[in-house]
Amino acid sequence: MDQKEIVKQMLQYHRTAFENAFTGLTMVQDQMEKTMEMFIKQAAWLPAEGKKVVEEYTKACKTARENFKKVVDEGYKKVEDFLSGAA
Repeated sequence: MDQKEIVKQMLQYHRTAFENAFTGLTMVQDQMEKTMEMFIKQAAWLPAEGKKVVEEYTKACKTARENFKKVVDEGYKKVEDFLSGAA
C-alpha cells in the first residue's frame, strides 16, 4: 500500500475521532448551558448583573467552541489538500 494512502486513511480516522469527541463535548456543554439557565431563573438571590455575566460567559464559550472547530476543520482541509496535491 502506498504511504500517501496510509497517511490519508490515518488522517480520516483522526478526523472522525475528533468529530465524534467534539460532538460529545458539544452535547455536554449544551446540556450544562440549559442547566445553568434553569438554575439562574430560579436563583432569586443572584443580581441582574450576575445573571448577565453568566449569559456573556456562556456566549463566549459557545463562540470559542465554534471558532476552535472552524480552525481545526481548516487545518484538516489544508492537510487533505496537501496530500491530494502531493499525489
